[in-house]
Amino acid sequence: MNQLATPLELTDQYISDEDIVSNWLTHFERALNEKSAERITNLFDQDCHWRDMFAFTWSISPCEGQQQIAKQLLDNQDRVQARGFAIAEDSIAPCRTKRIGVPVIEAIISFETAFSRCKGVVRLLPDKRKAWIMMTSLRELKGHEEKINKNRPDGSDSMREFGGPNWADRRKKEQTFEDRDPAVLILGAGQSGLSMAARLRVLGVDALCVDKHERVGDSWRNRYHSLALHNQVSLNQMAYMPFPATWPRYISKDMIADWLEHYAWALECNVWMSTTLVKANYDAQAGNWVATLRQNGGTLRIMKPKHLVFANGIVGAPRIPDLSGLSDFKDKVLHTHDYKNGKEWKGKNVLVLGTGTSGHDVAQDLYGHGANVKMIQRSGTAVASLKAVSMVYTAYYKEEMCVEDADLLAQSSTYPIAIRNAQALTKLHLEIDKDLHAGLRARGFKLDSGGDDTGYLMKVRRSHAGYYFNCGCSDLIVEGKIGILHFQSIEKFVPEGALMKNGHIEKADLLIMATGYQPQQEVVRELLGNEIAGNVGPIWGIDADGEVANMYKPTGQKGLWFIGSGLSQARMYTHYVALQILAREIGLIA
Repeated sequence: MNQLATPLELTDQYISDEDIVSNWLTHFERALNEKSAERITNLFDQDCHWRDMFAFTWSISPCEGQQQIAKQLLDNQDRVQARGFAIAEDSIAPCRTKRIGVPVIEAIISFETAFSRCKGVVRLLPDKRKAWIMMTSLRELKGHEEKINKNRPDGSDSMREFGGPNWADRRKKEQTFEDRDPAVLILGAGQSGLSMAARLRVLGVDALCVDKHERVGDSWRNRYHSLALHNQVSLNQMAYMPFPATWPRYISKDMIADWLEHYAWALECNVWMSTTLVKANYDAQAGNWVATLRQNGGTLRIMKPKHLVFANGIVGAPRIPDLSGLSDFKDKVLHTHDYKNGKEWKGKNVLVLGTGTSGHDVAQDLYGHGANVKMIQRSGTAVASLKAVSMVYTAYYKEEMCVEDADLLAQSSTYPIAIRNAQALTKLHLEIDKDLHAGLRARGFKLDSGGDDTGYLMKVRRSHAGYYFNCGCSDLIVEGKIGILHFQSIEKFVPEGALMKNGHIEKADLLIMATGYQPQQEVVRELLGNEIAGNVGPIWGIDADGEVANMYKPTGQKGLWFIGSGLSQARMYTHYVALQILAREIGLIA
């Protein structure tokens, strides 16, 4: 048998990056087959990280350190039988780049297991030719591939049933669910719910989305008039149906709303609008949920799906804090959730409590309509310019890179690596935005880069609050056109507005509460009861592994799943949830 060189023996300076990666993969596969922890350990640097996305472990499983990685790989190898490791033929070629200042050879790889086809990412240190970072990702289950592209159904016979029902007739009947219950009941028909329904449909799993709104897209359509996305279109594509190439970089809320309606039709998602979940309980003996739905007009329908997916965002009802004297205020109090536009407040005095994204956007909209606006800041806020924010995503989401490749690269970091990346980017952002920040501080605005200097990047992951991407409101604050008050300087609210501790009254005709929402766990408690809410625990935030708590993976309650957040997360993570549900439906997971 020919002896392959170890990665450390490949010293020819003219060897290609492809050969270096291929050689590493060959040794990695051999070490797996030989169940050699020592060989696996030797292939990784001392500072090494592996994030498994359901390929080996059926969960999102981060791992750090040579011994831990070797152990986790070998603990699962007998079951998964991973093999065929190679550079992915349909992805970008291996290349030399820097990640967090570290020179690496970066490659997208492919492999298979006994039951699946997978992809992943490896980042090798060029001088050592050992792995610094590896990510492995489940892409499809063998024999249950998505019915898209070359696998799409023919449809020629069913489309030409002369004298029988046509496509529109069948779609109408299918969506009534008169003769069956769905395998999956999805709560919410926004970007996450519809992406989930679309992915399940192409996998052959019957699903139904229900939503309290009247029209698909109303969750965006009914929000404040000036709302637009704060990150670029290249990041926010949806599964199977990308946005038109003519669309602007920053999409308005009404474009998204109408697109979702079109998406639901084009992807043949089964959707019931004006429908709410009244309650649900899990029948462990039968292995299904018993869910009571209230349809438009008050009609009740009981369904027994095996899986219940919360796709209604990551938060619950609007939260208005119990503030001293607030009940004495004589004029209008409005949460940002219910704010539409500032037309009727021209020339009026408005106080906006909260300096997160919604608070800034609403304050800017009110100013644009001629209101006199002051924002009340309760705690420090991370502020970044759109120029600085765009740098986070341009590393991956470029016009010349396909979205699937960009998603794989973006998912490759474990929590410790994400922290280091956030700290490096925050340091860069602070330099880019130093003039903007100086101007804000001069106006008394409190800036916050997080307790560990990770800025807005970790605020998104930890609390999804406390940050703002400057779309112009920060400039208005710097220019003195929107004022800043500190909550700690307020004695209490009074009929005329806010009584400051120095005795001055900040008069107001309107109080806007940009004070966030109840946690999703409270929604679960209300609909599913205290026991299930307790079994599941917090939803969003950071769990013990450094992953987002209870999102996109199995929870403490069988048959209960949570997906949510923005368009990019909907695209990336519904893929995994759909495959996990499919695996259970076909008996691959008990």
